Amino acid sequence: MGYVDEVLEKVRTKNAAEPEFLQAVEEVLDSLRPVIDANEELYRKEAILERLTEPDRQVMFRVPWVDDKGQVQVNRGFRVQFNNAIGPYKGGLRLHPSVNLGIIKFLGFEQVFKNSLTSLPIGGGKGGSDFDPKGKSDREIMAFCQSFMTELYKYIGADTDVPAGDIGTGAREIGYMFGQYKRLTNLYEGVLTGKGLTYGGSLARTEATGYGLLYLTEELMKCHGESMEGKTVCVSGAGNVAIYAIQKAQQLGAKPVTCSDSTGWIYDPEGIDVALLKEVKEVKRARLTEYAAARPSAQYHEKKNGEHGVWSIKCDIALPCATQNELDIEDAKMLVANGVKAVCEGANMPTTLDATKYLQANGVWFVGGKAANAGGVATSALEMSQNSERLSWTFEEVDAKLKTIMVNIYHNIDDAAKRYGKEGDYVAGANIAGFEKVVNAMLAQGVC
Repeated sequence: MGYVDEVLEKVRTKNAAEPEFLQAVEEVLDSLRPVIDANEELYRKEAILERLTEPDRQVMFRVPWVDDKGQVQVNRGFRVQFNNAIGPYKGGLRLHPSVNLGIIKFLGFEQVFKNSLTSLPIGGGKGGSDFDPKGKSDREIMAFCQSFMTELYKYIGADTDVPAGDIGTGAREIGYMFGQYKRLTNLYEGVLTGKGLTYGGSLARTEATGYGLLYLTEELMKCHGESMEGKTVCVSGAGNVAIYAIQKAQQLGAKPVTCSDSTGWIYDPEGIDVALLKEVKEVKRARLTEYAAARPSAQYHEKKNGEHGVWSIKCDIALPCATQNELDIEDAKMLVANGVKAVCEGANMPTTLDATKYLQANGVWFVGGKAANAGGVATSALEMSQNSERLSWTFEEVDAKLKTIMVNIYHNIDDAAKRYGKEGDYVAGANIAGFEKVVNAMLAQGVC
């Protein structure tokens, strides 16, 4: 049995109840086989894959808080610090009822490679809680965030671990957490990213993941002799990533026609009205039914089991920007039948493994989230730089740096795939390019 298969067997045995984490590890290690095989003796001796798939530490804790009725509630908090070979741990805090240790581990593992691809000095980590911010008052959100940070602060710091936002964790939540961290430590430092502009946040951070996704997609299309002009784009999600992906796609001349939330999805053949979508989602925090009510051209579809939503619409480019495993094999078959040219992931692992393989086998240009959605964490690292310098850069400066990073990511993953005889396999290219930087740092630092 080869080294990769030995490690996969160990990982499956140790983490049998964590399907998302196993999916992420299998995808990465399978695509790394040519690199591992070329260096098997050294990597086996140094236990590189065992060290890479086992987090440095996993912290799980109780989060008690009091709701508006005076009732004490208890949630579970997590922080997984996965690998800091190239810099402080960096990764978001997800607040969602689905959060468990396996999901946080999968996200932290992915973050190691994604952060490496940015070329910035940041390691990989992730955290969060099974707390659901939906329907909670601002006071309840603050109570939870303060309690959460009262435990989390012991494990983080500007040069140790720098969390950020994620699903359920926006500027409001980051603000409450930062205030509590400052109160507990008496330190004013860049310990969190995604902060408000009045206290150390970065311009363009809100737009970064969605904009970055389109900068990479544009470069992908250009390198295949295509442009974004006139292309029909299907987008899933209606959160931060989706909204700004839609906005940038329109700026580049494309026509995004779909978006979705947890209850339903919109098809707007005239193109999504970004201003209206922002009003519904960012201001009113309402459902997409309100978008449809205000937009005569929009068709609203309630989400139903077995119904494939946005991926049933004919498009040139598909951008899954909602959540993990949202695009399955049936969706992939519909996209291919409808002539999709490119699928680029705005969310973390939104495409199932069999769907990914089907898309690739049918000639679709597929770029996974490690590369395609790295714009968010890249701009978070730029926020860290600004905090360290005690400076604020203009929107244009940050946006220009973001575009350069995303264009470079595309060329780095393309080059890595070609070096190992996998031209056009951008999943393998991303994993290889991300792995090479991390493994070289691990080897240089000895057994740690």
